[in-house]
Amino acid sequence: MTEQTHRFKAVIAGKTYTIVGQTSDEHMRAVTEVLNQQFSQLKQLSPEISKEDAAILMAFNAISDQLKMAAKQDAADSASAEAGE
Repeated sequence: MTEQTHRFKAVIAGKTYTIVGQTSDEHMRAVTEVLNQQFSQLKQLSPEISKEDAAILMAFNAISDQLKMAAKQDAADSASAEAGE
C-alpha cells in the first residue's frame, strides 16, 4: 500500500515552511525538532553565522553522516555475504 502525499507545516529557524512528503507527521516533527536543535547549537557556537551558512553546514553534516552509514551498511552486507558463502 502506498502512502498518501500530504503537507506538513514546519517552523525551522523561525521561518515557516510547507513540506510535502509521504512520511508521517510524527517523523516530520522529529526532523523539524532535530533541525532546530542543530541550528541552535550552530548559532551558540558561531553567533555571527548566517542562516544560509548554517543550512549549508547542516546539509554537509547530514550528507556526510549518510555516506558514513551507507559505507557501514555496505561493509556489513559484504561481511554477511562472505559469511554465507
